[in-house]
Amino acid sequence: MMTKSAVLAAILTVVASSTMLARGYKLTSPDGKTTVSVDDGVTLTVSREGRRLTTVKAALGSMSGKVLGMHTTRVKRETITAPLYRQRQFTTAYRQADIMLSGQLGMEVRAYDDGVSYRFRTTNDGETVVSSETAVFGFPEESKAWLAYSTNAEKPFAMAFQNTYHETLLRDARALPAFLPATVDVGGGVKVTILESDLRQYPGMFLKAGSQDADGHDEGTDDCLTAVFAPYPRRMDYYKWRGMSYVAETEDYIAKSTGRRTYPWRVMAITTDDTQMPTSNLVYALATPNQTGDTSWIRPGKVAWDWWHDWNLKGVSFKAGINTDTYLYYIDFAAKYGLEYIVMDEGWYDSSKGDLMNPIAAVDLQRIIDYGRQRGVGVVLWTVFNVLDEHLAEACSKYAQMGIKGFKVDFMDRNDQTAVDMAERIARTCAEHRLLLDYHGFWAPTGLSRTYPNVLNYEGVFGMEEVRWAKKTTDMPLYDVTFPFIRMMAGQVDFTPGAMRNGTRENWVECYQNPVSMGTRCHQAACYVVHDSPFTMLADTPHSYEQDSLYTRFIAKIPDTWDETRVVQGEIGRYIVTARRKGDTWYVAGQTNWDERTIELPLSVVGEGSYTVTLLADGINAGHNAEDYKIDRLTRGNGDTLTIRMASGGGFVLKISKK
Repeated sequence: MMTKSAVLAAILTVVASSTMLARGYKLTSPDGKTTVSVDDGVTLTVSREGRRLTTVKAALGSMSGKVLGMHTTRVKRETITAPLYRQRQFTTAYRQADIMLSGQLGMEVRAYDDGVSYRFRTTNDGETVVSSETAVFGFPEESKAWLAYSTNAEKPFAMAFQNTYHETLLRDARALPAFLPATVDVGGGVKVTILESDLRQYPGMFLKAGSQDADGHDEGTDDCLTAVFAPYPRRMDYYKWRGMSYVAETEDYIAKSTGRRTYPWRVMAITTDDTQMPTSNLVYALATPNQTGDTSWIRPGKVAWDWWHDWNLKGVSFKAGINTDTYLYYIDFAAKYGLEYIVMDEGWYDSSKGDLMNPIAAVDLQRIIDYGRQRGVGVVLWTVFNVLDEHLAEACSKYAQMGIKGFKVDFMDRNDQTAVDMAERIARTCAEHRLLLDYHGFWAPTGLSRTYPNVLNYEGVFGMEEVRWAKKTTDMPLYDVTFPFIRMMAGQVDFTPGAMRNGTRENWVECYQNPVSMGTRCHQAACYVVHDSPFTMLADTPHSYEQDSLYTRFIAKIPDTWDETRVVQGEIGRYIVTARRKGDTWYVAGQTNWDERTIELPLSVVGEGSYTVTLLADGINAGHNAEDYKIDRLTRGNGDTLTIRMASGGGFVLKISKK
């Protein structure tokens, strides 16, 4: 029997061989192509069509090395309703193995056609303390990886989960923790992406190249990724600016909980073509189902946003800034173009004091909310995570009664267990008050938006804000056609697109107060289709959009939620073409890296019929002036093929409506 304070340690080591033990257990996916063998140790070997992709030895607790038995279910099919996700619903199929382990422990393993997942469960009724978990994923030699490293080498678990990807042979990867997701090319056109789902009461997982033993000593094995986790906080402190909390001291364990429970799913998504990656549904499918009940009150939409352009207005009769007149102006702009929201970003309350409950004197918040209500525009308020959490019931009650629609919550900048608990607590309480959420300074989704669909969007992406302080060497177009294949496997992204000042590779300039995007205006427009983003910004100034109302009305009318999503062409790091359907109307959009590119797009991708086609595409001079574009209106049938040219750093958007 385990004592109340039993300490569990997960020790996962690489097993290079793909040979199964004679008495091992085997689980096969519904299509018969993906298999996972489970042997004493506990060793999981994942294969596709007989070829080993990765091997993991999993243990939880000192007595968990012995498999006592395994029960396998028949194929289970689930049709999952997915409000505010990339499609309204989808169907999954898998076989599950329930594994009995020694020492009040169990394990669940699932084999899907497109991946394998496993998680532990404990049956201890007392307190469980997890001292460490070291998960080492072993891959074939010469495997290549895409890793987004922590940006804080000294304190790697304290950062905003925003970085570009390092494309490298796994054996040459840097000795820094990388946050999830992480993709590994194992050869033969097959990629394995490591994710996690149903992250609750537990720290999020990082990965570090190389193999380590249970004590953290390097075993010198190449082509491995080792999981590392933030320790449980012992003492918190505060930065004076923003009232933001940070971890000052830590415990010698990573998690603790009471009673029987399951742990997060470890997910290995398998893809044989890059176009399969952005629409992987494993993270969403494995998460705890909706805990909020009715979701009809949750309204997706586009947002007029103040922060990216630094409240840098012109042609107005008032002093622009964080004040009532400025936000009434944003509401008028939003109403004119049919945008559902404005965000009042940092500054509406005194963030240096963490004074969330009192707006600054220059902001008449009730007047702004009431004016927005009259014009059909909701107001969303920015705040810091721990500041909201410290006033949670009071703030939700007060601002919901005033008519606020939700919060943009920022600067979590960590994913230890207490941070994960905070994120769920805020989601649950805001759902009770019918408030939506946009999570910034936050890790990639782990299924929380299935459990609490009022969490509409997540950052965890090297988004448009980065160009405010980027350097010439930053390669945003490369990143823009990389992260949809990796990061979007986890779920939606708040990239904050919509720049109206656009630069080519040669003439882009850094400018904090008047930022310029890298790539063309059509590259920006394509974000509204390529990205999973039910709550998405128009990041530039209202007057910039007013100067090109034709373009602005086009992007403003692109839907925010979809009935169907497919990636029809693309290759990680080169280009992407995404098709999404809303009712009988399709939108197809593409983006390229800095390479000019011409694609052939058969209209058969949207089905039978005759169509009216509106094409927003790079103009002939977009390679010199990135703001150059054209709009053509055509009539085409499903047998036709469109030839579309994308300029360097370019893009396009097609609206295809049945005649």
